Amino acid sequence: MKPRVAFFDFTGCEGCQLETLNFNLEVVDLINAVDIVEFREISSDHSDNYDIAFIEGSITTDRDIARLQDIRNKAKVLVALGACACTGGVNSLKNFYSMEENLKVVYGESAKYYKTIPTRPAHAVVPVEFFLHGCPPNRNEIIRLIKCVVAGKKFEQCQNPVCVECKLAENVCAFERGEFCLGPVTRGGCNAVCITAGRKCWGCRSLVDEPNINSQKDLLAKYGLTVNDVLKQFRLFNGTLEVAKQ
Repeated sequence: MKPRVAFFDFTGCEGCQLETLNFNLEVVDLINAVDIVEFREISSDHSDNYDIAFIEGSITTDRDIARLQDIRNKAKVLVALGACACTGGVNSLKNFYSMEENLKVVYGESAKYYKTIPTRPAHAVVPVEFFLHGCPPNRNEIIRLIKCVVAGKKFEQCQNPVCVECKLAENVCAFERGEFCLGPVTRGGCNAVCITAGRKCWGCRSLVDEPNINSQKDLLAKYGLTVNDVLKQFRLFNGTLEVAKQ
């Protein structure tokens, strides 16, 4: 029997699930390899019987915690899909303010009707087998993970920083263009798509496992920047990592 796969969304934009649907011919291979039993973006079907669960979005309420624990109990394999599920994503920005202030700013006079908790990534609540970083994740990486899980093979994540892929693409360094770039310490695997498009790296794929700290310090010194400058940029997608170290 084909593995049964389910997709679930928590607090997020659901763009990572949409990216999963952006496959071309690869989607045929995906459908032939697995049985998608729950995926709200494409079907109203519901199932409590699944082998692989993909989690998109961060955990921001007590109800989210209970729901995620229930999914974890039913799934043999749990995959954090995208920056919000892997690191808390942009939702983690609220962790630098009081929950009361967040509710007041968002809901105004209706704040008393809502509850929220500090943002958490999926693995802060339950064990997670695999992480697909990015906002959104690389579609080829999604397919490769599914194939590895189905075949029982080891899934290898990219271990080099975005700078490696940027140099291979022969891009002009974002720092040389006057941009602040997190490419030197951010996990690659995205083919440096943002820098290639003339932007900068926002750090959505989180820290590479072994960042070259000394090299980053030299880079900061070269361009007259400080560690605080880095942290301000890093908070956009990785605020939970900073809070955890405090």
